[in-house]
Amino acid sequence: MSLALVILAAGKGTRMQSDLPKVLHKIAGAPLITHVVNAALSLNPERIIVVTGHGTQAVETCIKQYKEEKIQIVVQSKQLGTGHAVQQAQQSLEDFNGNVIIMYGDTPLLKPQTLSNLSLNLNKSDLSLLGFTTENPGKYGRLIAEGDKLKRIVEFKDASKSEKAIQLCNSGVMA
Repeated sequence: MSLALVILAAGKGTRMQSDLPKVLHKIAGAPLITHVVNAALSLNPERIIVVTGHGTQAVETCIKQYKEEKIQIVVQSKQLGTGHAVQQAQQSLEDFNGNVIIMYGDTPLLKPQTLSNLSLNLNKSDLSLLGFTTENPGKYGRLIAEGDKLKRIVEFKDASKSEKAIQLCNSGVMA
């Protein structure tokens, strides 16, 4: 089945206290987003859509180094949240028939095999996402599940006290 990836790279990264777009901060000598694009390209997708926003020109310059026709850049002119960012990619996927993986541009440690497994899991379910557990979940969104069934995803700011105690967190990678 055909595969497309949507990489969300519109965030400002205010917690980093920098004017540089979050996805352009370097880790292991390269911008965060290049690690993500490399992992995405390793899956040989039909297309990759990068949604930019804050610092669009700088992010575009970084992405254009790939010279890949399968990479499209879409601009989220107003940063109205993750759901809105995904909606900006919708037009680029109108003629696409296949699986779509949505991921953040600031997740450089995702392995290509993890993304491949996520995509393969779609053959068995309608939705697949990556979560993680941690003793100190901080301000991550929480995955509310009953058994092996995901009931909902709740952002930290919207979570009740009992939901904030849940240690199963949303990684932001879903297919």
